[in-house]
Amino acid sequence: MSRAGGIPVLHGGVDVNDCVFCRIAAGEVPAHFVLEDEATVAFLDARPVFKGHVLVVPRQHYVTLADLPPADVGPLFERVRLISAAVPAALGAQGTFVALNNVVSQSVPHVHVHVVPRTKGDGLRGFFWPRQRYASEDEAADYARRIAAALAAAAS
Repeated sequence: MSRAGGIPVLHGGVDVNDCVFCRIAAGEVPAHFVLEDEATVAFLDARPVFKGHVLVVPRQHYVTLADLPPADVGPLFERVRLISAAVPAALGAQGTFVALNNVVSQSVPHVHVHVVPRTKGDGLRGFFWPRQRYASEDEAADYARRIAAALAAAAS
């Protein structure tokens, strides 16, 4: 997280010295931590959906979930799992909403998972975007086929 001879340290095209989450993980920017370990940091969102909204962030800088090495996915989501169980117990919430944005609506270009406390009647309505329907079963099958083909291509 430093500049080598004054040259920006880039990771995924981002100067990690300018990444607020990297700076939080390095202790350069204050945050209200709920968990810190070798793989991740988890801290309260400065602009929470509801009080107790936690961000779970890998210490290493990766922009999107697709950029995160496969070996790091398990450790990140194990911390998300633990926090999603702790938040309701700590706050008297009935559950949590767990979400991750990739590029679109990602206000900080560093992969991070939101764990938001939820209570029935809290005013948050399902997902944040309007729902759509497929025009037909054939259209739905075509979308499924295209995604499956992209997965197969990525695996080969």
